[in-house]
Amino acid sequence: MGAEISIANTVDNALVEAFDRLIPQLSASSPPPGRAGLEAIVGNPNSVLFVATLDGSIVGSLTLAFYMIPTGLKAWIEDVVVDESASRQGIGEALNQAALDEARRRGSKDVSLTSRPSREAANRLYQRIGFERRETNVYRYKF
Repeated sequence: MGAEISIANTVDNALVEAFDRLIPQLSASSPPPGRAGLEAIVGNPNSVLFVATLDGSIVGSLTLAFYMIPTGLKAWIEDVVVDESASRQGIGEALNQAALDEARRRGSKDVSLTSRPSREAANRLYQRIGFERRETNVYRYKF
């Protein structure tokens, strides 16, 4: 049986504990969001927090953010993470497909994401499900 993909509409202890476990697998430099951070995400109408549940445990997540600009509604996928114990089971693909379905449902013109070149499996996944690599420069201004 595959993972169940759902939208997190409430923040409970299981969600907080899952992010305490998942975020360190995604980023060594960012702490888990904690209950207040998760509540801010879940409560924001411009973001959708998808979770993947397998055998009763949250094993993955993806955040889909929407923003309106003069040329239309756009969406961005961020912080895709699948627990290393559940990798290679199609969970990343299922999370992305759920996000694409939601973006389409809301009328987004497109969906963008970035992925480090070192994340080879993730990059293969994105290309396999239809994302096209763009020739662009990504800049970041840090505070």
